[in-house]
Amino acid sequence: MMVYDSAATRARLLDAAYDEFVERGLAGARVERIASAAAANKQAIYAYFGSKDALFDAVLDARLRVLADLIPFTPGDLPGYAGRLFDRFAEDPGLLRLTWWKTLERPDASEAELAAHLDKSGELAAALGVDPERGMDALMIALAAAQAWSTTPPAIRDLGGPPGEGRRQRHRAAVVAAVGAYVATLTE
Repeated sequence: MMVYDSAATRARLLDAAYDEFVERGLAGARVERIASAAAANKQAIYAYFGSKDALFDAVLDARLRVLADLIPFTPGDLPGYAGRLFDRFAEDPGLLRLTWWKTLERPDASEAELAAHLDKSGELAAALGVDPERGMDALMIALAAAQAWSTTPPAIRDLGGPPGEGRRQRHRAAVVAAVGAYVATLTE
């Protein structure tokens, strides 16, 4: 007799859905492909998540929570935070692609996303001695800078010399320097 492991099935569905959503976005994703890749049936998706949209939300929540847990936010070192975000996006380009699909298909911030940004920007504003709006500006600039080089088309990235780890480190250094320069303007 085969023992059914619901936690394992749910985890396989989330992993398969992540791959499908990274590749095709919410609109292009198909529950049939997700179920097949997870060695499950379509009904399991509806039983665990209710809908494809809710599955997308679950994938976003799980992956973005992992990102938040892996990259500790240090309000006194925004350039370092941007560098660590850059590293994570470079290591897992699918994560960045998933966030872009979310932005394209669900442009409004979720309550959890908004709360996380408000918390971080508030801590940042306090650390820098600026108003909360400037704290949010600084946080968004750090996020945008961290994403910038990891999404630049290869033909443009490769203008700086041969590909490799040295180039990646130069790009990371540029991200850290740019965020550091912006922070310096706030604290002058």
